[in-house]
Amino acid sequence: MDDIAFMRAALGEALAAADEGEIPVGAVVVKDGLIIGSGHNRRLRDASPFAHAEMAAMAQAAQKLKRWRFDECVLYVTLEPCAMCAGAIVQCRVARLVYGASDPKAGAAGSLYDIPRDSRICHRCEVRRGVLEQQCAKLLGDFFLAKRKHKARPNRG
Repeated sequence: MDDIAFMRAALGEALAAADEGEIPVGAVVVKDGLIIGSGHNRRLRDASPFAHAEMAAMAQAAQKLKRWRFDECVLYVTLEPCAMCAGAIVQCRVARLVYGASDPKAGAAGSLYDIPRDSRICHRCEVRRGVLEQQCAKLLGDFFLAKRKHKARPNRG
């Protein structure tokens, strides 16, 4: 199991999101050492609040597997999942979640909430945090810094 290599694949997806002007979050679903689903944020492009990287990767994996259960799968994501995505991770029975940067404002896999490991829920999954954390956090930080700089420019039109 090479968490670093698969997180690099998720970072590639995050870069694709950034290239599209989306918040740079990427995700991949892995089964038996192979990527079976990948995705990145597409909320602006799809005009959908549900178009998070994790949701796209899991939807693609479900189509490939032809089932909704991911008992033998690992989800790699560059940013700690939000409550919606953490709920989906539990619902589709992901065996293991690996993420890069923590999200102290909206994280639901250890920061604000810990949905994947909540003993009150019927399924729990293993969680590993901080894989390539600096690279994941830098990509997000650089993206938001550029957004703030762009907003700060006076309109001369």
